[in-house]
Amino acid sequence: MFTLLVPGDCITAKPFPYNGPYFPAVSHEDNVRAQYTVLTKKLGLEHIYCVFGFSMGGQLSYHWPVMYPDYLDKYVVVCGSARTSPHNIAYETSKSKLTFVMRLAEHGVDSFLEGPKAAMKASKDFEDGHYKSIPQHGIRAFGRVYCPWAYGQTWFRNHGYLLDGLYSSLEDFLRERWEGNYLNFWDANDMLALVNTWQTADVSKVKDGGDLEKCLGAIKVKGLIMPCKTDLYFTPEDSQIEVSYMKDTAKLVIIDSVWGHVAGGSSSPRDLEFVQAQVKAFLESE
Repeated sequence: MFTLLVPGDCITAKPFPYNGPYFPAVSHEDNVRAQYTVLTKKLGLEHIYCVFGFSMGGQLSYHWPVMYPDYLDKYVVVCGSARTSPHNIAYETSKSKLTFVMRLAEHGVDSFLEGPKAAMKASKDFEDGHYKSIPQHGIRAFGRVYCPWAYGQTWFRNHGYLLDGLYSSLEDFLRERWEGNYLNFWDANDMLALVNTWQTADVSKVKDGGDLEKCLGAIKVKGLIMPCKTDLYFTPEDSQIEVSYMKDTAKLVIIDSVWGHVAGGSSSPRDLEFVQAQVKAFLESE
């Protein structure tokens, strides 16, 4: 078992993306081709048993059985999707706003992600990506806009952000957990490059001309799809639709948790235990 990192998968704030704001757009297809090259050319692996991914890693997992169907036996998607779906805002009914939302949908843009991205770009220290020092205002704004989407509403109502006394208030949680972590481990241009990869994700663009039903329906590899009940951007409804396209090849298991998206990312011991048990059973099945 091993982990492969991909461009934009930032673990430390350095090195920054090459050439700042001019860093080229990277797709999940690009990343999977790079991973395949490492596995086959560098590691000499002729076949792998399973690909596992959480969040954007789950989107990567969806690409493997489409791009290299004979190279793996199984894949697991935890809190991810085959296509990033636009979050249309129901009350925006004016002609100009409706046109904007429709254009987002046509181009596969997740409007949730436009929020933190806009906050970053509008900050006084981002300087159109040509900053010479860490753009703290932009990164802090990005973190604050992003945070509410990572957890379920019930989690916030139950004051889950206190984390059993680790934080004294929501403000402490926002500043230390979100602003602090982004400032310590992420570069602003890298964050925007990663957002772009997320926004443009659509496995059906690799083949079948954007026909998601046809693309997923052609998958022969066995898959385990695990969305969280309260995930606000990779919703269980989207996963249900995707699994319906895969007939007998994919199994849907919903994580019943108030932790939202991060339920699939080891934030909750209870949810982690549930995910591990489901994955173990899936890997041991025929």
